[in-house]
Amino acid sequence: MTSATSPALYRVLSPPRSAGGKAVAVFPDASGDLQARAAASGAPLSVFVEVADLSGATLRVFTPGQEKQGSDSGALAALAFLQAQGGLLDVVDVRMGGEVVPAQLCGGEWLLRQGDVRAAEAPRVDLSALRVTAKSVQVASAGRPNLVVEVTDLAVLDAFTPDAQAVEAVNRATGTTGLILFTPGGPDRAEVSFRAFGPLKGFLEDGASSHMLACLVGALGAEARLPPDTNMLRGAQRKPGTPSRLTVQFTPTPGGAADLWVGGRAERLTP
Repeated sequence: MTSATSPALYRVLSPPRSAGGKAVAVFPDASGDLQARAAASGAPLSVFVEVADLSGATLRVFTPGQEKQGSDSGALAALAFLQAQGGLLDVVDVRMGGEVVPAQLCGGEWLLRQGDVRAAEAPRVDLSALRVTAKSVQVASAGRPNLVVEVTDLAVLDAFTPDAQAVEAVNRATGTTGLILFTPGGPDRAEVSFRAFGPLKGFLEDGASSHMLACLVGALGAEARLPPDTNMLRGAQRKPGTPSRLTVQFTPTPGGAADLWVGGRAERLTP
């Protein structure tokens, strides 16, 4: 039984038959010293449920060392926990860090709204420092612009070794804040495989990024490369050692994609 001192541990966005994704501890209350409780949980991310009702939840999210404004992975774990308690509608609002994020249950997975994405061809830029051959280069934004670079195949994507200074230089040259490398296809029938880098945002590589996948889908939409017979797509995020699998729902538009929702499965690990 879950108590205030024994959180429910979830693995979020893990691929099938894999221990990838992100581990999240979900606390059903927000009392006491939250930072100390997060540090004691042993999880890299802890989410505390301050308030919850049928229409949604108010959450606070912590790493072992500090509070975060929000976390998509934390929200997905909390929603899975609350759904299992029978306390949520299929469309709800998640409140984190002063923001409200709509969420919906789709095919047994929770998806969070990322908004609309606008994409365009990137300005001319020297990518030689990245040591990859680019098949296409775009800038896509769902609030923060990211450089989206298509590489030749999955082997090249997996072999890429990021250099923070090189990524930062390319981002500054293009007025972007992050870098997405991708290639079509992937394991377990994924439609696209990708990796996400953001040294200008304070991390070298993210293992499960809803925002980055939303931008990638917008870039594919701008080139009319989204599947024509569905509004759903599976993305395999390929950070070495911690792969993730994300689901995105979208409305294709001539300039990118609109009304994107990104999420995935959350598996409870503790009884």
